[in-house]
Amino acid sequence: MTLLAPSLLAANYMALGESIRDAELAGADYLHIDVMDGHFVPNLTFGIDMVSEIAKAAKIPLDVHLMLENPERYIEQFAEAGAKIISVHVEACPHIHRIIHQIKEAGCQAGVVLNPGTAAETLTSVLSEVDLVLQMTVNPGYGGQSFIPGTLSNIAFFNQYRKENGLHYRIEVDGGINQETADLCKDAGVDILVAGSYFFQSADKKDTADFLKK
Repeated sequence: MTLLAPSLLAANYMALGESIRDAELAGADYLHIDVMDGHFVPNLTFGIDMVSEIAKAAKIPLDVHLMLENPERYIEQFAEAGAKIISVHVEACPHIHRIIHQIKEAGCQAGVVLNPGTAAETLTSVLSEVDLVLQMTVNPGYGGQSFIPGTLSNIAFFNQYRKENGLHYRIEVDGGINQETADLCKDAGVDILVAGSYFFQSADKKDTADFLKK
């Protein structure tokens, strides 16, 4: 069964606790938290204190996606705030191998993220080290964007590479996930779907979660 990580970027910020409970009651496996700094991506979102408060309210693990310049400065703080998975962008990390191990030493699972325009082959030197590969299926920075079909080739590459090399990282996708694109991603080998607007704007979140997972 595919796992589901609703993105709190699309939640109702005035009732965030209720949005977290809705996700949990619907059967979500993780809460996906997009941390943006206004530099690496053109937006500002959740910070360390907010992640800490979310961790206190949540009963499921936090999947924290750092869209930051110099993310190595904040790894330990997000780990202490309650992150269970911390993912960083290869485009923001010239020393990606070092940061992957920094995340693990902080007690978290380590993920590496790539933007739609980044070739999957750029990650082959670290795929044996990571717990998660997150393929952005939109350009990062804002919710509600349309899925970029060209990213499916990267997903298929990661799926084939782990089979050929006996690796066990999970493949996650983030951006433009709905009924149609979820099926495309699952067919390509995705394990975790990040769903924002499609999930939180749905009338029946349990039915939406069941569809995405099954």
